[in-house]
Amino acid sequence: MRLSVIVLNHSKAAYTRMLLDSLLESTGVEMEFVLVDNGCRDDTPVVLDDFRHRAAAQGHSARVITFETNLGAIVGRNAAMELATGDHFAFLDNDLVVRDRDWAARLLKVLAEEPRIGIVSPKLIFPWEPYDVEFAGCLVTEGGRVIYRGRGEPRELPELNERFDCQCLISACILFPRTLYEAFGGLDEVFSPVQFEDLDFCYRVRELGYRCVLVPEVEMYHWEHTTTAGSTDINFKLVTIRNARTFKLRWRHMIEQEGGPPDETAVWRQIEKHGLEEVGPPPLRR
Repeated sequence: MRLSVIVLNHSKAAYTRMLLDSLLESTGVEMEFVLVDNGCRDDTPVVLDDFRHRAAAQGHSARVITFETNLGAIVGRNAAMELATGDHFAFLDNDLVVRDRDWAARLLKVLAEEPRIGIVSPKLIFPWEPYDVEFAGCLVTEGGRVIYRGRGEPRELPELNERFDCQCLISACILFPRTLYEAFGGLDEVFSPVQFEDLDFCYRVRELGYRCVLVPEVEMYHWEHTTTAGSTDINFKLVTIRNARTFKLRWRHMIEQEGGPPDETAVWRQIEKHGLEEVGPPPLRR
C-alpha cells in the first residue's frame, strides 16, 4: 500500500524544510511525495529539490509540480492528485510538523477498520508549550458557521481523546482513499483559490454515506494560517465571505437537519501565536 503525500507550498521555506525533515522520520508506510510549488519566491524550490534526493535515498519517490504564479490551494492539490499514484492520498500544509512518527500507518489503519470511514484527520495541536489543541474536528452550527472543536483546550481532556464523527475536517491534514478522488474528480474549483473547498469535499463524501472521523490518538503540530499568510494576490476577507455563502447555500439541506450547535456558540477563540523563529522545531514522539 502506497500513500501519496501532497504538500502545498507558497514560500515559507523554513517551515517547509521543517515539515519535510519530520516526514523523513515517518515509519511504517511507503510514501510517494507530490510537492506543489505554488509560485514560491524564496528558497523553497531549493528545499524541495534537496528533499527529492533525500526521499529517494530512503526508498520514497518524490516529484515537484511548479507553477510560476500562485494558483491557489485547490488548483495545486487537484494537479497533484492527477499525478499521484498511491492507493491513498494525504493533504499536508507546509506549516505542519510530524509529532508521531507512525502517524500515517495509524491513520491508514483506522481507514481500513470500517469501509464507510471516508476521511480521517489527526488532532492538530499548537507547536509550543503546553501544546494545547488547535483543532479536534469541525462543528457546523445550525446556520452554517464553522467551529474548531476543542480550540485552545488542554490536549489531555478526555472528551478530546475519543474518536469523533465530524461534520467536516480541514485540509491542513487529512487522509482518504484514492477512490474518493476518482468518485468526485478532486476539489471543486468554484471555491478557488482557497477556503471552504475542504469542508465542501467532506460534505460530498458524507452525502454518499461515508464518515469523517477525528482520530485523536494521532497528533500533528500545526502553525495555523502560515501556508497562505502573506499571499498579497488573494483577498482573503472577500474570498472567505463569498465561499462561506456558497458552502452554506449548497449544503443547507444537510446542515439544517444534522443538529449542529446554535449559531451563538460560534465564537472564534483567539490564541497568542508564536513563530518558528521563537520556539524552534517541536519534539517528535514515538
